Amino acid sequence: MSLKVEDIMVENVITIEERGTVRRAAELMNSHNIGCLVVVKGEKPIGIVTERDMLKRVILEVVDPVFTKVHEVMSKPLVSGKLGMSIEEASSLMREKKIKKLPIVQSRRVVGLVTTTDFVRSPQVIKIMIKRIKKQIFNDILTSIQAKLELE
Repeated sequence: MSLKVEDIMVENVITIEERGTVRRAAELMNSHNIGCLVVVKGEKPIGIVTERDMLKRVILEVVDPVFTKVHEVMSKPLVSGKLGMSIEEASSLMREKKIKKLPIVQSRRVVGLVTTTDFVRSPQVIKIMIKRIKKQIFNDILTSIQAKLELE
């Protein structure tokens, strides 16, 4: 049985309206001790604002966080996953798109968030990784033995 994103995702996703200020976003991220916010228009997710976005598009560009809106600095278009997606599919999508945070969307609403940290914190994922590593080591040993036997 394959693990699904809902097995490891965080369900309490903090969002911010697109017209919210960067300062408000920073306050929310700080008070919740999180590294990103999903940006919404109504309830529909339209982007994501991360600590890296703040660094690159606010601090380095020296824009005023009090007046700058999150929609001006967010990453878009939003790359998202869906419920029922396997963790392998989610991981592949995240690698392909070079992202570390994957909002999970159902019926145009954010229902969860998977981050690279969630993968390494999940005991189920660690067990799967250990099984795969053991299998690979076993296969490598067999290949090595076969190669030595062929030489004799």
